[in-house]
Amino acid sequence: MLRLALYQPDIPQNTGTMLRMAACLGLAVEIVEPAGFDVSDRHLRRSGLDYLDHVAITRHRSFAAFAAWRAEAGIRLVLATTAGALPYTDFAFRPDDCVMVGRESAGVPEAVHGAADARIVVPIRPGLRSLNVAVAAAMIAGEALRQVGGPSRAGV
Repeated sequence: MLRLALYQPDIPQNTGTMLRMAACLGLAVEIVEPAGFDVSDRHLRRSGLDYLDHVAITRHRSFAAFAAWRAEAGIRLVLATTAGALPYTDFAFRPDDCVMVGRESAGVPEAVHGAADARIVVPIRPGLRSLNVAVAAAMIAGEALRQVGGPSRAGV
């Protein structure tokens, strides 16, 4: 199953948007803590509305815990980063990939960059910093699902 990992998310509304997207598209979600807000079930329910019953969410206490889980499961980590060289549309996704997005305020540290099996980028116009993390995650998830076979019927 294709997975979306949220590295220490800062903004609950973005997290809720990505959880809702994951529910609708059939993605599992890995949340790497600590987050910049309370990610208890009660608070996630508020940001994810009634979609949380439709998405598999795993919380990891730290990046080290996430890395250990990933290594044991043999899951490839694909990091979405403004420092990536390969456009996401040129990347060959696999059905069991885990696509990670960083903190809205700071991305991910160098250690996470170093642990990634691949680093991809959503190309944007020169002079602009980045897209909203939820928008970038949706674009990448859509391409990954297109490549590996996503939901058989799309709805808006």
